[in-house]
Formats: sequence, C-alpha cells, structure tokens
Amino acid sequence: MVQKFTIGDIVIMKKPHPCGTSMWVVDRIGADIGLGCSGCGRRLVMPRSQVEKRAREIRSHPIRD
Repeated sequence: MVQKFTIGDIVIMKKPHPCGTSMWVVDRIGADIGLGCSGCGRRLVMPRSQVEKRAREIRSHPIRD
C-alpha cells in the first residue's frame, strides 16, 4: 500500500541517524522523498519505496490556515 506523504510530515525511522535522532522531516515529494534530519539538519533524498520500508511511523503535520 502506498503511503501518503505531505511536506512537513515527520517520519520516524527504525534505525537512528548517527547524530542520535530518528526523526526526519519531509521537504520534497515525488518518486523520491526528500528528508531533513531534525537533529543535525542533514538532507537526503531516498526512493519512496525505501522510505516506506524504513519508516516506523509517519506523523502528519498540523494543518495551518
């Protein structure tokens, strides 16, 4: 099943980043998903299938008016 991602969502990965945090913020959507580490600010782009496989939880960002 294909997960729905929106910009600003928080993705919690199964394994932590070397900086110690497991939380990433979605900042690009398409066939590839752009993620930014919430701990150190490192950016990476991963194929959507890998993000879905490695994610433990996806938290939606609050709706802003």
